[in-house]
Amino acid sequence: MNLFAAFAETVARRRHHPAIFWGEAQLTYDWIAQRAAWLSRALAKDFGIQRGDRVAVWLKNCPEFPAALFGVWRAGGVVTVVNNFLKPEEVAFILADSGAQVVITDHSLAENHATLAALQPELRFLRVEDFGALAEADAAVPAALTHGELAALLYTSGTTGRPKGAMLTHGNLLSNVRSCFTCLDFHEEDRLLVLLPQFHSFMFTVGTLTPLLKGASVVLVKSVSPFKHVLDDIIHRRATMLPAVPPIHRALAGLPASVELPSLRLCISGGAPLPLEVLRQFHARFPKLPLIEGYGPTESSPVATVNPIFGTPKAGSVGQPIPGVELSIRDENGNELSDGTTGELCIRGPNVMRGYWKQPEETALVIRDAWLYTGDLGHRDADGFYYITDRKKDMLLVNGINVYPREVEEVIHRFPGVKDAAVIGVPDARRGEQPLAFVVVNEGVTLDEKALHDFVREKLADYKVPRHFRVLPALPRNATGKVLKTALRELAVAADARLK
Repeated sequence: MNLFAAFAETVARRRHHPAIFWGEAQLTYDWIAQRAAWLSRALAKDFGIQRGDRVAVWLKNCPEFPAALFGVWRAGGVVTVVNNFLKPEEVAFILADSGAQVVITDHSLAENHATLAALQPELRFLRVEDFGALAEADAAVPAALTHGELAALLYTSGTTGRPKGAMLTHGNLLSNVRSCFTCLDFHEEDRLLVLLPQFHSFMFTVGTLTPLLKGASVVLVKSVSPFKHVLDDIIHRRATMLPAVPPIHRALAGLPASVELPSLRLCISGGAPLPLEVLRQFHARFPKLPLIEGYGPTESSPVATVNPIFGTPKAGSVGQPIPGVELSIRDENGNELSDGTTGELCIRGPNVMRGYWKQPEETALVIRDAWLYTGDLGHRDADGFYYITDRKKDMLLVNGINVYPREVEEVIHRFPGVKDAAVIGVPDARRGEQPLAFVVVNEGVTLDEKALHDFVREKLADYKVPRHFRVLPALPRNATGKVLKTALRELAVAADARLK
């Protein structure tokens, strides 16, 4: 079984069922299947794509995105997913690293095509606007890809250097999708709202593959600004599920009482830690609508844990392992730690990537004895629920004592008027490191730094308390809402240089 074969089974069963809602358009499974067939023929006959060749998909959110995926897989190729927010020079690195010579793209990115072509003259572009030539589609038998063959290269964000391509097989992604069927109680009648970028692993699996391999529908949001567009799509298309990042759930929690979202049955938070204060506000606004947090890095396809829908979820926890997946908390030497002890989260299961593309040394650092060492710190409680403390690289050492920024951020979020917060470590000659907080306040609020300092000091040990709170209009975030702490560190260095 491979991803295209699984999709073909769904199409045979749900051919005329709505697959994608896009504005006023209602597109069927047959619509996707026809375009995938045309693309498959074009890749094989016109571009010479053979089994195992990499084909880049560089698109903004659009209905053609899944057609591109299934068309590449039908032709036997490997999808190289490209972040559409990247500049041409960054895209050029990914294309060169993956060896992709064909780029599936569209007119909205056309201004970058010339720059990219100048950097890599051998590149060939295939635009989704050409997918309409359906008469040229043939009935050629698709490549019989196997469970263990490479399906996709999903490149990591590259916050600590050049991005690395996580090698995900057909088996990796299929196992993750099938686990999502179970733990999210997915039904063919569900309509899943997608407003985050489809290129991101969260939406790639949960927002695209899962609903389309189940036979459900995707409500694809054309624009998230203003936020009214999102609400219109939820209400008009009767969306039942919303996977999103914490800022979206915060926005929902702030809706006036007159706004009702009766069709939603489940909200899922992922991509970044969900602050407890946001969860509290959400439940106060929508007491009968579950908001469950899950967790997983790109390297695990990506879902690894989720809070139970029918059991009792735990606030602050990312839940329990999904079906077929194991988690373990380990120390620096790979020894398993007891419940309640903080260590590195490790994942084992059929969803774990094969490794990093062309980087055996990097692969050996993160995959040991079949366990994926995630770089995330956390612990497990006695009931088997997991909690994320922080990233190893974000942990501070103040006088040799561990300080986890997320713990400090959670307290700052509780201060009246605070909308968002992030904590980083800055060098300190006496203590080694010192916490520095960046804060975003609600409109019309003036931050009383002393009052905030006292508030935090009442609740945390002195060495955890930031000495300074810097107000920003907004925190720098990536396309899926994760705070870019590298950018905050650069701001801190620049400010320090000005003071000197």
